[in-house]
Amino acid sequence: MSDLLSVFLHLLLLFKLVAPVTFHHHHYDDLVRTLYKVHNQCPHITRIYSIGRSVKGRHLYVLEFSDYPGTHELLEPEVKYVGNMHGDEVLGRELLLQMSEFLCEEFRNWNPRIMQLIHSTRIHILPSMNPDGYEMAAAQGLNTSGYLIGRNNANGVDLNRNFPDLNTYFYYNEKYGGPNHHLPLPDNWKNQLAKVYSYAHGWMHQGWNCGDYFPDGITNGASWYSLSKGMQDFNYLHTNCFDITLELSCNKFPHQEELEREWLGNREALIQFLEQVHQGIKGMVLDDNNNNLTGAVISVSGINHDVTSGEHGDYFRLLLPGTYSVTATAPGFDPKTVTAIVGPAEPTLVNFHLQRSTTQVNPGRRTPNGRQGGKMKMQPQIPKKKDSAMRQPHRGPA
Repeated sequence: MSDLLSVFLHLLLLFKLVAPVTFHHHHYDDLVRTLYKVHNQCPHITRIYSIGRSVKGRHLYVLEFSDYPGTHELLEPEVKYVGNMHGDEVLGRELLLQMSEFLCEEFRNWNPRIMQLIHSTRIHILPSMNPDGYEMAAAQGLNTSGYLIGRNNANGVDLNRNFPDLNTYFYYNEKYGGPNHHLPLPDNWKNQLAKVYSYAHGWMHQGWNCGDYFPDGITNGASWYSLSKGMQDFNYLHTNCFDITLELSCNKFPHQEELEREWLGNREALIQFLEQVHQGIKGMVLDDNNNNLTGAVISVSGINHDVTSGEHGDYFRLLLPGTYSVTATAPGFDPKTVTAIVGPAEPTLVNFHLQRSTTQVNPGRRTPNGRQGGKMKMQPQIPKKKDSAMRQPHRGPA
């Protein structure tokens, strides 16, 4: 009898600790409570931070999953999910909240797949990029005929059409020579960006397969109209990130009773997509004294888009299975080319040790406004070894 009682009490405690998944629409206050509920249930592997406020003053909260929350770990890729960019398109918002609860619950249940994912990946989830638009759409009601309001933010700006057009720079460089990555911002964008839309230089370009940090400072209060390009195009040309935009439903604001079906239909795809950040190559770029090189350019033969090494010298490059010729270059160093074989499973580790050049060569090339690309810094190497085996959850830095 005592054994049965022990099992019963254990199950009772388990059900008490793991809150049941609820399928309903979340207004802003509900969204915040859900994020903090997940954090309180999984405090050792999550962190909540704000990247700024909306026009109406609502925090844009991000929930981070990592075995070291708040820290970029060498050779550990980072990935972001952003939902509800258009306030009246709400399914992504709800799916990301459900996924947050799912990741926490499955980690606590010792699901080996989810544990491996969180131990090897730094995940950032922004459920709502446009909370003001969502509240307008939700207040209008689902039975309203015609389109819902709330697509734009409170300043009437479509947040996915409010990025500088860098295609002109790209086409110019392709024709006359110049970088195909980290293209500079147009001059007429700089003042506006610094005042109002600082996330274009900050958090929003850091997530998918990037080896950089996630500085604060995002605000979605932009109110100018001379811009036309979407976030994924901007991220691809201005940063190390590869972004895609997914439309998940023909119904922008599905009824509450449809949410569970949508979650079950998209759950596996959402997890698999996170896992794809590990496809390709990654490694360190070091000088001949084993100092990390920041901003070294990683080029893949036959692919006209490069990436750069991050703050501590690590880089990440998404590639399909195959054999590739990969070159690392940095100002003042001789370039180095290696052959990399990419398989279908784990990423291939490709490190570069660059020798200082006897003749100063600057690989940066002029862009249409006269600037040069290829900034590079050296830092003392920060050694970091990480056991790939499963580990007990532990508290990371705040």
